[in-house]
Amino acid sequence: MKVRIGIDVGGTFTDAALINNDTFELISTVKTPTTHEDKAGVAAGIVQVLKSIMEKNNVSPEDVAFISHGTTQATNALLEGDVVKVGIVTIGKGMEGAKSKSDTAMGEIPLTATKQLCSENEYVESDTEHFCEDAAKAIAALKEKGCKAVVAAEAFSVDRPENENTVLNLCRQEGVAATATNEISKLYGLKVRTRTAVVNASIMPKMLDAANMTEDSIKKTGIKTPLMVMRCDGGVMTVEEVRKRPILTILSGPAAGVAGALMYEKLTNGIFLEVGGTSTDISCIKDGKVMVKYAEVGGHKTFLTSLDVRTVGIGGGSMMQMENGKLADVGPRSVHIAGLGYEVYAKSEEIENPVLCLIRPVQSDPEYACVQCANGKKYALSLAGAANLAGYVPEGDYARGNLEAARKAWKPLADAMGLSVEETAREALRLSALKNAKVVKALLEDYNMDARTTMLVGGGGGASAVVPHLGEALQLKYKNAKNAPVISTIGVALAMIRDTVERTIPNPTQQDILAVRREAEERAIKSGASPETVEVSVEVDATKNMVRAIAIGTTELRSRDLTNRRLSEEEIKKKVAENMNVPSGELFTAASNGLMYTMQYKSVKKKFFGLIKKVTKPTSLVDEEGIIRLQKRDGKVYACDGKNWENTLLKVTDSMTEYNDGGRTLPNVYLIFGKRIIDLSGLLDEEQMTSLARVELAAVREDDTLMILCSARTD
Repeated sequence: MKVRIGIDVGGTFTDAALINNDTFELISTVKTPTTHEDKAGVAAGIVQVLKSIMEKNNVSPEDVAFISHGTTQATNALLEGDVVKVGIVTIGKGMEGAKSKSDTAMGEIPLTATKQLCSENEYVESDTEHFCEDAAKAIAALKEKGCKAVVAAEAFSVDRPENENTVLNLCRQEGVAATATNEISKLYGLKVRTRTAVVNASIMPKMLDAANMTEDSIKKTGIKTPLMVMRCDGGVMTVEEVRKRPILTILSGPAAGVAGALMYEKLTNGIFLEVGGTSTDISCIKDGKVMVKYAEVGGHKTFLTSLDVRTVGIGGGSMMQMENGKLADVGPRSVHIAGLGYEVYAKSEEIENPVLCLIRPVQSDPEYACVQCANGKKYALSLAGAANLAGYVPEGDYARGNLEAARKAWKPLADAMGLSVEETAREALRLSALKNAKVVKALLEDYNMDARTTMLVGGGGGASAVVPHLGEALQLKYKNAKNAPVISTIGVALAMIRDTVERTIPNPTQQDILAVRREAEERAIKSGASPETVEVSVEVDATKNMVRAIAIGTTELRSRDLTNRRLSEEEIKKKVAENMNVPSGELFTAASNGLMYTMQYKSVKKKFFGLIKKVTKPTSLVDEEGIIRLQKRDGKVYACDGKNWENTLLKVTDSMTEYNDGGRTLPNVYLIFGKRIIDLSGLLDEEQMTSLARVELAAVREDDTLMILCSARTD
């Protein structure tokens, strides 16, 4: 049996998950303390947990088909200010050079209240016969100033990278860690590009050591498959890419959980909440894709595209904030900071004659509730305790505790508030839901999500303390992920290879778009994706003069039916009806190619006292396994064959194009070929659509059945 191994390196523990490579079912998990103090760093813990899970399950090195790890090392380095001083070699000439000097003067980038990322600059004139000699002198000068890493920065290097690359080669000859701005981003904007490169360079020495030790340690186990590392956008990359762009591993922790939700839960449209003891990381999945944005460091924008994760100070260990003897709020302080025990995980006999008292875990904190027992022990009142008392934590759940102990501990607070224990617990849950609900509503609005088909999915050990009640409060569908406590580790094991290319191109031609698409595809393949599995989506942003291509693939061809069972059309219809919350009899199959089904129902809403009827057709695109791949509030579906798809595409696009004062707005368009979904919704005109579609449909035959799904651009 071939297996996949995912290793998640956290601040406290390093977890490993063993996954069946054929079925993607979880086989086993192992946990060990993270080895921060070991001379080999976190690599020692990775090897320990790897050895443990392989021995526990009799896995030999040749059985391992895929191995990947996620790490908080880059994030922690920035949070803790554990970075090196960076030297910037600014390249330019004339007036352009003067502006470049200004744009690349980073000075000190604040990381924490007390720590900064420091940088120094040296300027080198380009287009001189002494450029190499002058660049070498600049590097030497930066080393004398204490710089341990170097950034090469030149305006328009995304088009002309030769000078930056020369500086890189000189640094490598000197054994100095270095990065070029053109390696980090292909977008114009020297200031932001340089800032991103400086952050990347500042963590390079630390990350290079860790990457080398980890890779060497894995090789010594006899595993031949290349080690992959989790990226901040939910994909994985090779260790070689980590050496060049360690910045891409920032925020890879939250990204791992979303990857698990995507691959393990087959989530199409949803809000993923990973609940820990102190906080909840909330992110959005739309049309089966993670939503990303440009990350900020020290309050400054970078060109790093990372998961749009929003953190709320509410977790399973959140304590009850008090005011005037009453429950006033929940969190942000958690139980472990207060140095107390959880009431819900105590033995019943330990909660002896509890008396309500107040505590300030940190001097500047407001007052929080705890109970002092007759035996001298103190216990905090936690959100996990409230969720258990309110009946949201089922038997066998990771967060399940001792109800009797929790009830005894909460009674003094309930008496003070004149409520029952259960009513008090529900009030705590209500207060906690207010904070999380604000973020969930913002994500729904920001990404134009349809609440009717959006699922709240919980992950992390504290999922049951937050998600079920929040789902009820927001009237959204909800569930906790299977194996929720280790969903991040599973996500590391199942993550797909992903890479993004962004280029500044005003009025891009068909050739420009295809070139960016090809570059993204080549990057994904270079990072380890099998060429046959790579799918590329392209978006043209006219307001920013930007073309973006996202390539996603796997390390092996996974075309087989992972469930080993194709559902009948009737079974698929029942699943879709349940998701859409309509009777299955109202659903109909608008089109099918035998592997994918487009299902719709007719929705009629009356307005103005019934004088006006608005008719829409909510649409779901679902595969043969019953997994919903796309959902639209109002879709139009067309079937065609491999011979006439281009004419059909042009007619459909023209019929749904909207004209207004701002010009033309094309619809969202998706071409479905086999089980592939070719996303054309990010393009600006029909020529761009057809040229890209021709590339994607190079293998189509005249008698193949295709489907075209369209919806309004706002859907």
